[in-house]
Amino acid sequence: MGVPAARIVFDEDDRTAVADAVTEILSTGNLTLGPWTQRFEEAFAAEHGATHAVAVSSGTAALEILLRTVGVNDRDVVVPAVTFYATAGAVLHAGGRPVVADVDAATLALSAATVEAALTPATAAVVLVHIGGLITPEVDAIRQLCDARGIALVEDAAHAHGSSYAGRAAGTFGRAGAFSFYPTKVITSGEGGMILTESSEVRDEARIYRDQGKGSFGTNHHVRLGAAWRMSELHAAVGSVHLRRLKEFTENRRRVARRYDTALAALDGLTALPEPSGCRSNYYKYVALLPRGTDRARFKQEVSERFGVRLSGEVYDLPLHQQPVLAPYRAGALPVAEDVCARQICLPVHSDMTEGEIDQVVEAVASVHRDLAG
Repeated sequence: MGVPAARIVFDEDDRTAVADAVTEILSTGNLTLGPWTQRFEEAFAAEHGATHAVAVSSGTAALEILLRTVGVNDRDVVVPAVTFYATAGAVLHAGGRPVVADVDAATLALSAATVEAALTPATAAVVLVHIGGLITPEVDAIRQLCDARGIALVEDAAHAHGSSYAGRAAGTFGRAGAFSFYPTKVITSGEGGMILTESSEVRDEARIYRDQGKGSFGTNHHVRLGAAWRMSELHAAVGSVHLRRLKEFTENRRRVARRYDTALAALDGLTALPEPSGCRSNYYKYVALLPRGTDRARFKQEVSERFGVRLSGEVYDLPLHQQPVLAPYRAGALPVAEDVCARQICLPVHSDMTEGEIDQVVEAVASVHRDLAG
């Protein structure tokens, strides 16, 4: 049997709960901004120790809404080179200019030093991305730097449901955090996103933006340049059911990661991205770095063809500053990001992964690594 790159887990109890919720929703005809959305928001906020949550249509929408509430129009926003296109896309759609900064090789995230090097007199915000679910230990230093300069820190926590650093959950370090519920995430609503914040002002603005900029749900008075960024009740119900399993899924993924840590420690030159002290990752992604000069495409092909193990897409193979659509904002080389993006692979991590599947992945990666290194 092969090991897929990702697997979406809804067991029989989950499916029954979702079906019951869908029947309830359809029987009432209350399909948007109803009780399931509110339940999901309250439960997600409680899970992360946050005061306010606002459910929206996607993680990208969550980030754009936050940047609009900050006010980045015609101003600069620092983003890391190692992130998905949407981090910069949200900046552009909110009217800002992305300034791409290099990352720390140990975390694939911004550091205080790389942020400071990228600041300009026009900087309005910094977007800190928690790649693969890992929160950098420099998060407090980055927050302090932003506070001292009057700059908003926004978290792109699309990967980091339930992750924490020093006992504090992702999405609660900055002015607000944006989460994604895309199908492959640790928990999913099918499609959707969530904003976490301690600010009632940000919460209220986000509610306006998500509903076409209307001042209130029942009026036709539009006070912001919003969009159709609502989460449907059907998606909220799916997310609510899946959220109940976040702790279980995270524990299972951490079990898989510990097995991989042990296996990779015995392989010369193939190194795992370490979990820093104080960080508790959900292991949305398990990132490892191939030795310099390794043909990554061949490595992945042999792992798949010889052992039936599919390695998921990297995070990410092309750094942000090299994306063609961002060419107008390109500003020189970012050597750390370019190096790690060229060498990283992601080992499969499933929320219900079996010991046999872990063994299969370990055997595949170790065998192909030794053959290519030799």
